[in-house]
Amino acid sequence: MKSITVVIIVGLILLYFLDTALKISLLNQEMLIHSGIRFFTGFILIGIGVFYAHKIKFKTSVGLALTLVLADDIYDYFRNIDSFNFEAMIHSLFFLLWGSILGYLFMKLAQRKAEQS
Repeated sequence: MKSITVVIIVGLILLYFLDTALKISLLNQEMLIHSGIRFFTGFILIGIGVFYAHKIKFKTSVGLALTLVLADDIYDYFRNIDSFNFEAMIHSLFFLLWGSILGYLFMKLAQRKAEQS
């Protein structure tokens, strides 16, 4: 549990500095949706599917993650929301990585608790 807490706190600190440096406002509806999609894609697809369970190959998961992210960006393009820039890509990559690390650690913790009981 300590490792998950440390990753969450370090991630929030890095997120604050990243948002400040890139001048991104995270607390609006569009950014919350984008960040949530990327975070849970990393959490489920990469963190659990690749690193923990080894059910999906890394290349396949990267392709699936890029497909989901690109579909979200194309949807935004048709709604005339410009979110396809360098800053948004860095922000998206951060959330994918943060989600994948937390997904892996969460499953490791769940496995340890299941083995103890």
